[in-house]
Amino acid sequence: IVQIEDRTRDKALLQTRSDFVANASHELRTPLASILGYIETLQGHAKNDPEARELFLGIMMNQAGRMQRLVDDLMSLSRIEMNAHVRPEDRIDLYSTAHEAAAAMFPQATRADVLLQIELPREGEQAVVFGDHDQLTQVVSNLIDNAIKYGGSGQKVRVVAAESDPRYPRHYGVSVIDQGPGIAREHIPRLTERFFRVNAKQSKDMGGTGLGLAITKHILSRHHGAIDIRSKQGHGSCFTLWIPQAPEIEVDATEGEKAVSVQ
Repeated sequence: IVQIEDRTRDKALLQTRSDFVANASHELRTPLASILGYIETLQGHAKNDPEARELFLGIMMNQAGRMQRLVDDLMSLSRIEMNAHVRPEDRIDLYSTAHEAAAAMFPQATRADVLLQIELPREGEQAVVFGDHDQLTQVVSNLIDNAIKYGGSGQKVRVVAAESDPRYPRHYGVSVIDQGPGIAREHIPRLTERFFRVNAKQSKDMGGTGLGLAITKHILSRHHGAIDIRSKQGHGSCFTLWIPQAPEIEVDATEGEKAVSVQ
């Protein structure tokens, strides 16, 4: 008896896990080493230097904040993966949820000198989906946060209802459009990989952890949705989240019970 088993997928998963642990360790080790180095300096020759103390404490605060954001994102990713196979059952309005998330980003946009425009239907037209309100809010916030950071000061970020796309039939979409420098074509397929950054130094300087789009991808996967990324260098980027429409609910007048009608 000869048994042949394809272990390619298992091997790939093990490699992915190994890479993730290595990357996470590296991301935590770098700011931790910086903090320890400055503590040693403050305990030594800079102990009685008020100017150096203020400078080093500020750097240490930034590095500690970077570590905290990374840990928060890692915990968020872990929670999402635990419920990856449990599809949300709550019926929510995608447009209303996206509008709420976008409105909360106005202070950040103002500080960055970015004009944030929300162009989503407010009354009458609804986009009812099965969704987790908090997770979809996180997705929209992540996309807008990236657009504000990388779009550039003095530019505009638009949040709009996406036009129907034959690739995503019976889906509702929300697009976040920026006027930034754009992304090279070869980088687009890798944007949702954990810890992948087009410009690592710029991302770290802006407080990025390299996990935002990975979290977004996992959340949308749980919702049976998808993220579509379109960008051209010199012409900005458009990130669109797609969520399947929820079946319409009709009330049976004879029995007074709800019936699901898919049209």
